[in-house]
Amino acid sequence: MRRERTLTHEFVEFIPDVLQDGTLYVSVEYATAVHKCCCGCGGEVVTPLSPTDWRLSFDGRTISLDPSIGNWGFECQSHYWITNNRVRWAARWSPERVAAERARDRSAKARYFNTTDDATRSPQGPTDKARRGLWLQLRKWWSSWRG
Repeated sequence: MRRERTLTHEFVEFIPDVLQDGTLYVSVEYATAVHKCCCGCGGEVVTPLSPTDWRLSFDGRTISLDPSIGNWGFECQSHYWITNNRVRWAARWSPERVAAERARDRSAKARYFNTTDDATRSPQGPTDKARRGLWLQLRKWWSSWRG
């Protein structure tokens, strides 16, 4: 198995059926980035791009994903960062730390989607309080704009 040190990137509409080693495929239309695990095990790593998952940045030449990629469901348990098309390897996490991070992720999703249950529930949209706050901001803006 060959550990990747750098990746190339390719913007695509649809993720190809066969992934090339060392290539990060990015579908902006479907807010997803996919690549083969950088440890060389061949696992397909899917990173959804969203406020509660990964963020992608593109500087015109290179791509970065944040936060790190933790392949806890793979046998390899690889863990790395992708920054400016470079793979930076991270320490292996204990099962307890993985469980804690998964719980934190579920909690962040629940807060973001305004649910009290786990992340499998459907988004319920903004609360009444948030709607009132937005409405007040719009009214202030409209009043200031009208003079």
